[in-house]
Amino acid sequence: MRKKNNSSFVTLFLMMALIGGGLYIYFSSTFERVAPEVTLKTNGFWNLKEPLNLTISDTSGIKSYKISMKTSKGMKQLQYEQLITPMNSLELSIEPPRGMYALKDKQIEIIVEANDTSKWNMLNGNTALKLYKLTIDKKRPNVSIINNSYKISRGGSALVIFSVKDENLEDFYVLGNNNKKFKAQPFYKEGYYIALLAWPVIDRGFKATVIAKDSAGNVAKSYVPLYLKEKTYKVSKINLSDKFLKGKIYDLAEEFEETQGVDGSLEQFKLINEDVRAKNEKLIHEITSKVSDEMISDFKMKKIYPLKNGQVVAHFGDHRKYYYDNEFVSEAYHMGLDLASYAMAPIKTQNGGDVVFTDYNGLYGNMPIISHGLGLYTLYGHCSSVDVSMGEHVPANSKIANTGKSGYAMGDHLHFGVLVQGIEVRPQEWMDSQWIKLNISDIIKESKKIIDQR
Repeated sequence: MRKKNNSSFVTLFLMMALIGGGLYIYFSSTFERVAPEVTLKTNGFWNLKEPLNLTISDTSGIKSYKISMKTSKGMKQLQYEQLITPMNSLELSIEPPRGMYALKDKQIEIIVEANDTSKWNMLNGNTALKLYKLTIDKKRPNVSIINNSYKISRGGSALVIFSVKDENLEDFYVLGNNNKKFKAQPFYKEGYYIALLAWPVIDRGFKATVIAKDSAGNVAKSYVPLYLKEKTYKVSKINLSDKFLKGKIYDLAEEFEETQGVDGSLEQFKLINEDVRAKNEKLIHEITSKVSDEMISDFKMKKIYPLKNGQVVAHFGDHRKYYYDNEFVSEAYHMGLDLASYAMAPIKTQNGGDVVFTDYNGLYGNMPIISHGLGLYTLYGHCSSVDVSMGEHVPANSKIANTGKSGYAMGDHLHFGVLVQGIEVRPQEWMDSQWIKLNISDIIKESKKIIDQR
């Protein structure tokens, strides 16, 4: 009887040991069953110039990995390592093999094998095997300048027409100052593009370069050969009076959140001239930065003169420096042309366009903005009334508003602004039919002839 009991006890012990061992194996990190995670950072293209970035990770630790390349000539091992100290994560750089730039294959395969330190799988651990098919593209996009305006003035505009061709084209733009990317619109025939450029008035120099990038990371650049014409703008020293500070500024301070709770009139002025202005201009720049993706064959613009018999009362680009008791207080640039005739005079647009904004905008008051296409916008500030609605298409020679003194205006006038892809430019250029002909119309006409001859 005792022998039978001993046998049962041994059997039970063995069963408990087996169950315990099984549970240990099942739940222990030593026997984890998840294969290493392998990630190749790629969009499916490789130019055989830049290295590929590979990440391998595993909770139990990576003990070895092998990276191979398969081409029409067979397999080639790129990297292999048996780690002395297992690691949970590896960041690897796969350099193009020597001599591979002469490879003719359009498609290759990268094979990654990774093993971890787990005791699973009969103590052999888990294995990850990943295969990546890559398209080989070693050729840069073909970029060619077709035609462009001869010159650009500081604070002014110019036009460029170019071609970009690449079977794997990913992105292209014209790079200007301060990393400003001018978007180009499809023009006339497939593979050709047109863009208006702008030289910011506050910049002393200007450079424009067409940049094209394909999916494999190949980059082509082509400089736009513009003659730079320096233009001098007025610098005005303005002394702030107590009458102005206690009058106009006091009234304006009531409507802006930036000046709530601020009692000092000089501080109110500074906040309005800098913070409120920056906020208002940011909105303007966002609205006027958009360019259509639709193909165009022409861009016809008549000279713009929105106010009949309007007299210039303030110039574009005027650098205004404000003083109080001979102490410098603040500064700003006047980014438009102020025109005045008589109170609540009608404002007309000589060119048709789409109304993209009609609301009140702080210092600018009631402010309709019209898009004329190709990233060109006109802005009309301080209006007493606005006759157009958001989203409306306005025909040429339409009355859109009346002059006024809404916003930051001392008297009834029109603040007329012209913007190219979010950058304020000299309205006087677009008010000159000869300038439009030489720098816009003739460039488009000549470009079409060049394209047709190709």
